[in-house]
Amino acid sequence: MRKVTYEMSMSLDGYVVGPDGSFDWGDPDEEIFGFFMDQLRSVGVHVLGRNLHEAMLYWETVDRETLDAPQRAWADMWNALPKVVFSSTLSEVHGAARLAQGDLRTEIERLRAEPGPGDVAIGGATLAAEAAALDLIDEYQIRICPVLVGGGLPYFAHDDKHVDLELIETRPFASGSVFLRYCVRR
Repeated sequence: MRKVTYEMSMSLDGYVVGPDGSFDWGDPDEEIFGFFMDQLRSVGVHVLGRNLHEAMLYWETVDRETLDAPQRAWADMWNALPKVVFSSTLSEVHGAARLAQGDLRTEIERLRAEPGPGDVAIGGATLAAEAAALDLIDEYQIRICPVLVGGGLPYFAHDDKHVDLELIETRPFASGSVFLRYCVRR
């Protein structure tokens, strides 16, 4: 059975998007970009909300001639990765993506049970908050960026739910970013 992971970059004060809607403060350097590529290799399917889906369309539409070799490799991996998009406003998606056919619990349970390599990754803080409320997340993977943005969209949902976590990996980067991986204690 596949595990479900939630991985995104976060400011030190806990936000994935700043108050102005930007997240360019999380742009990876070469070391972190390589790490992200390694992480993506462990993903079998990516579940994401409309906002993240629309942001990631960049990799499908960018002029490949403007990308360096690692960025082209990333685009190839990302574009080939199966994706399930949750949206109440989109009527179609393109490439290796499809619109979700059921509610989040039903879709995640179906994806979790599918045979095949790789984890089910969730991207997008709003969708991940819903998955967390439904107790569907097995691991939290966080890259903490050395910046305070002062507000915006939080990485973690602010609710009253208590979840015990166990730290299973840490990795510091030369840039000052730190990667943390926690599994949920069940």
